[in-house]
Amino acid sequence: MSAADQPMAHWVQSFIEAQAAELDAATNTQLAYARDLTDFAGWLSPKSLHFMTATQDHIESYLIECDDLGLSKATRARRLSAIKQLYRFAFEESWRGDNPAIRIKGPGRSKSLPKTLDIDEIGRLLEAAAQSKEGLRNGCLMELLYATGMRVTELVSLPVSAARGDPAMLLVRGKGGKERLVPLSPPARQAMATWLAARDALDEAAQQDGKPASKFLFPSRGKLGHLTRHRFFGLIKEFAVAGGVSPAKVTPHTIRHAFATHLLAGGADLRAIQTMLGHADVATTEIYTHVLDERLTALVMEHHPLSRKSRESE
Repeated sequence: MSAADQPMAHWVQSFIEAQAAELDAATNTQLAYARDLTDFAGWLSPKSLHFMTATQDHIESYLIECDDLGLSKATRARRLSAIKQLYRFAFEESWRGDNPAIRIKGPGRSKSLPKTLDIDEIGRLLEAAAQSKEGLRNGCLMELLYATGMRVTELVSLPVSAARGDPAMLLVRGKGGKERLVPLSPPARQAMATWLAARDALDEAAQQDGKPASKFLFPSRGKLGHLTRHRFFGLIKEFAVAGGVSPAKVTPHTIRHAFATHLLAGGADLRAIQTMLGHADVATTEIYTHVLDERLTALVMEHHPLSRKSRESE
């Protein structure tokens, strides 16, 4: 059966499988590609079109309709990226002799400043986590997140082997299977060592009940075998309420942003922060300089004597 005769779902599945096999794409990345390409297929199908027959004009019309529906620049850019990668794959597989998406330029991404938290708010979150139910585990989760700036998926899926031997550096497996080393603060090392001892005792008791040993630092009885992103998201909202921090401000990503912003404010090198965050391009890390610029401006406006005089004269 030729590619033209294959349903579009087959194209999507083949593309996703290739991404997983060749690029070691993360599960969440694969799911995002599948959603975006399925949406595009759903737009093509009523028009009696197929991935095989779609032209550049068709793809551009689809993107215009996405804009009309009010989808954000980031969403439209992501969908175009998925379509471009699908057609690159189809061209390499000789399913199509051309790539109709190759000349289409994306809408670009809005460079909104990342939300972050101040040091006092972070301190209250850490304290609330340590005092919560399962405080040893939760305290370790939060200390590691703030000490390393890990993505939440990287954190919850940490193998227990990474914590053995009281390491000063933690080996993190990030996007695309790329590994990086991040240093641990003394509080994070202590929290990890304390949790590891408790976790091993729980694991040993579970094995005596006939359950298999877990390979994860933060094990769970769920299908994944480790604490899920969704569960952790709920936990930090609980810590926010307990710590008197607005839950609307607190997500795993805002704590990652706080890690980077606080390091930069303390004089850390931008390249070092890039490495620790696992950013492929330093341009992605540079947005934190804007956060710092904004804070410095507010500091001057608040404390400079001429600014105070200006406000007093109003």
